Amino acid sequence: MSPAIAGPDQTDRLAAFEARIQRGEKIEPEDWMPEAYRRQLIRMISQHAHSEVVGMLPEGAWITRAPSLRRKMILLAKVQDEAGHGQYLYHAAETLGASREEMLDDLLAERAKYSNVFNYPTLNWADVGVIGYLVDFAAILNQTMLARCSYGPYARAMVRISAEESFHKKQGQDLVIRMAQGTPRQHAMVQDAINRWWWPTLMMFGPPDEVSSNSAALIRWGIKTKTNDELRQAYLNQIVPELHALGLNLPDPELHYDEASANWVSGPIDWDEFWRVIRGQGPCNRERLEARQKAHQDGQWVREALAEYAIKQAGRKLPVAGGSHAGA
Repeated sequence: MSPAIAGPDQTDRLAAFEARIQRGEKIEPEDWMPEAYRRQLIRMISQHAHSEVVGMLPEGAWITRAPSLRRKMILLAKVQDEAGHGQYLYHAAETLGASREEMLDDLLAERAKYSNVFNYPTLNWADVGVIGYLVDFAAILNQTMLARCSYGPYARAMVRISAEESFHKKQGQDLVIRMAQGTPRQHAMVQDAINRWWWPTLMMFGPPDEVSSNSAALIRWGIKTKTNDELRQAYLNQIVPELHALGLNLPDPELHYDEASANWVSGPIDWDEFWRVIRGQGPCNRERLEARQKAHQDGQWVREALAEYAIKQAGRKLPVAGGSHAGA
């Protein structure tokens, strides 16, 4: 664990640390780092890991109800990828001294947060496409930024995760395009899904910059290279024209294109709803948490078996070098 910043020696270390970040160098687990930097990374990476694991649930509910074998296989692969992303991220947090058990305990005991967007229900098959297209596209913008993060293990995890997320986004986009150009009923289904997921997806980038308590430190230390509002604006500029081209509308009567700034500008976001969901009062918060708690309980026998196996392996005597078979 890195010592707290105090005294001339620590001040010099901090200056050298920040100079490395300014030069674009990666900070590695064995390097000295300010305690606040370590804490911010553990908070951010663990929340990201929890989001990947909880994010399996809304789409996983549709695996058995996929309309074709091909779609079922695609969705199975995607949900499996999300589980893998959680593993990469838990490993990255462990390099900072965090315990996997503590991180999971915090999630299950509601002490840890995860992305607000996964606390909304998937009501029909079109939701699977809209999550892949809108939600995963938003995730990609955030994750490609994090691939340039100053902390090496997190940045490297993001490179692989971003590559896999690009396939998820293409899968969702393909499904949305097919439904938008399909029968009137299919078009109506995908429009309904967009109406429900639009605002939660915009909230997914986090609170506005002026009230975000962590943004300044994250930017200063190169953990993030863009603010919440900058990412949200980049998202609007890319996704709005694409959806309009498909004949799909967005549930925002104040959405407009500003010629002066060359930006799409959204109406006001209901941040009260965002904070309600973050605090556990969203439509599916209880359902999501209960599902993770049940999975953890159901997997108890596996953890116990692994622990028992590890004890037995540690108790075995290793062959002595240079014994009777040496040189055979």
